[in-house]
Amino acid sequence: MSVRELVVLGTASQVPTRHRNHNGYLLRWDGEGILFDPGEGTQRQMLRAGAAAHDLNRICVTHFHGDHSLGLAGVIQRINLDRVPHEITAHYPRSGQRFFDRLRYATAYRETVALTQAPVDADGDLAVTPSYTLEARKLSHPVESYGYRLVEPDGRRMLPERLAAHGIKGPDVGRIQREGALGGVTLDEVSEVRRGQRFAFVMDTRLCDGVHALAEGSDMLVIESTFLDEDLEIADEYGHLTAWQAGAVARDAGVRHLVLTHFSQRYSDPAEFERQARAAGFEGELTVAYDLQRVPVPKRR
Repeated sequence: MSVRELVVLGTASQVPTRHRNHNGYLLRWDGEGILFDPGEGTQRQMLRAGAAAHDLNRICVTHFHGDHSLGLAGVIQRINLDRVPHEITAHYPRSGQRFFDRLRYATAYRETVALTQAPVDADGDLAVTPSYTLEARKLSHPVESYGYRLVEPDGRRMLPERLAAHGIKGPDVGRIQREGALGGVTLDEVSEVRRGQRFAFVMDTRLCDGVHALAEGSDMLVIESTFLDEDLEIADEYGHLTAWQAGAVARDAGVRHLVLTHFSQRYSDPAEFERQARAAGFEGELTVAYDLQRVPVPKRR
């Protein structure tokens, strides 16, 4: 059975706290695992969450600030220690190649796994699989940063009442799906488009075109909300979003489930992030993320 869920490994910005590890997010998408922004301590958080190196197929790094990438060294070495039998692909800004190289070879170890490096240097598609297309969009941060989005191909939903009206049943249902028509009845007459799911991951950034492009129509948007709105000027200076801005982005993009994360240690009340996102007019499902939480991707529309 396919599983689509976000496993939250860490939610702190810049420095960890007693209750929040550095960033780390594992997206389980059917039989694949995509690890986003493995900050320091990610390997241990994976262990606590019941996730193994064998679960990983891709690693996506938004940018090379330490709270989003220092865990790479440990994760890569664990992949090799466990002799993961399949290829793993790493995506990251090409401008940070020197940082990736340093982290990949931070200490001595035996390489046993094919780790494919696929750096990002422009907006566009990074990978196309039967289950999804992985896209990247440039963000606005003091160092080059990219957000990521998975888009599932559209499918077809068969409509039982229309099939019955045309006398199509049993093996003929599969036949019309394969061939597109049966006895003068077209597939369009007995089915409708089932929109593919969309998952977006937006970390350190100011508001910019890339944020809106990634969020548009997403079933789940995981987005940084480092600051509250009373610190809007600080957020803009350091290239971050507020909870209110994140809520407004989700509202305008028609997001179904908004996941807020990457919180500054200066705030003690997590509920205030939800209050400000709601004040921006977002009415969908909303999660203020905490470490080791599992958040299901919404079911298809």
